[in-house]
Amino acid sequence: MKTKTTKAKKPKASITIRDFFQQFPTDHACLEHIFTIRFGQGHECPKCVRKANWYKIQAERAYSCQWCGHHLHPTVGTPFEDSRTPLQLWFYAIYLFTTSRHGVPAKELERQLGVTYKCAWRMGHEIRKHITQVDGEFPLFGQVEIDETYVGGRRAGIRGRGAEGKTIVFGMLQRGGQVMTKIVPSVKAKDLQPIIEENVAKGSTVHTDELRSYKNLQRVGYDHQTVEHGSGEYVKGISHVNSLESFWARLKNSVKGTHVHVSRKHLDKYAKEFEFRYNSKSKPISMFPSLVSTFAKP
Repeated sequence: MKTKTTKAKKPKASITIRDFFQQFPTDHACLEHIFTIRFGQGHECPKCVRKANWYKIQAERAYSCQWCGHHLHPTVGTPFEDSRTPLQLWFYAIYLFTTSRHGVPAKELERQLGVTYKCAWRMGHEIRKHITQVDGEFPLFGQVEIDETYVGGRRAGIRGRGAEGKTIVFGMLQRGGQVMTKIVPSVKAKDLQPIIEENVAKGSTVHTDELRSYKNLQRVGYDHQTVEHGSGEYVKGISHVNSLESFWARLKNSVKGTHVHVSRKHLDKYAKEFEFRYNSKSKPISMFPSLVSTFAKP
C-alpha cells in the first residue's frame, strides 16, 4: 500500500499583512505589547516599591499602580516617545521596513500612513536609529572581507571616486556571519586600521584589494590576503571581496533607486538599515518581532 507523502511547508520569509493586523488590530494592542515587553504585570512600582497590577489609563499612554496610583509610561525611551502619531501606524511603518528589500522612502510612508511628509521623514529616521540599536555590533572573526566604497555626489562630466560630495563607507564582512559599516573621513590607514583592530579578532584572515592603507595588517596580527583589482584580478584562490561588493551594490541601488538622494549626515543610518537586513537574512521572519520587542531597559 502506497503511503501519501507530504512536502514540508517552506517557512515564511516574513509575517503577512493579515498576521500583522491580527496581532496589532488597535493602538491599545500595540501599547499593551510595549508594556508587557518592558514591564509586565507584577512589575515593582518605583514609587511605593511594591509588586503591583497595572491598569491602563484611558486618557493617555500610561498605566497606573494598583497601590499608589503611580503612572508608568511604556513609550518613554522608545522611538514612539513624544509622538502623537498612533502606535499602530508606527508598528505598521516598522512592518514595511522589514518586508521591503530596498528600503522605504518617506514619500511611501506618507502615502501609506496618511501622515504629513515631515512626520513620515521623522518616523523613518527614528526607525533607522532603532534598527541600529537592535542590530548591535559584534566582533568579526575567521574569514573577513574588508573594502570601502563611495556613495552619492557627482559633478558635471565626472563620475566615480573623483566626483565631489561623495561619502566614504567602510565595510567589514565575516563570511557566514555579519557585516559592519562605518562612515569614514578618508581611506587613509590612520582612519581605517583602528576600526579593523577594534572590530576584527587578531589571527583572522582578512581579504582586501590592493589599497596601500591595508599594507600593515600582517604586522598587527592578521593573515592578510590581497586581490589586485587594478590588474583585473578579482578572485585568487579563496581571496576576494565579492560578498562585500554585492552588499555595496544593494546599498547603492537603494540610495539611487528608492531614496534618490541621501545626505552625508544621515547615510550612516541607511547603511545600518541594510546591515540589519543582511544580518537577518538567515531568518528574515524574525526582523519585525525583534524590532517591536527590543527596547532599551526603562
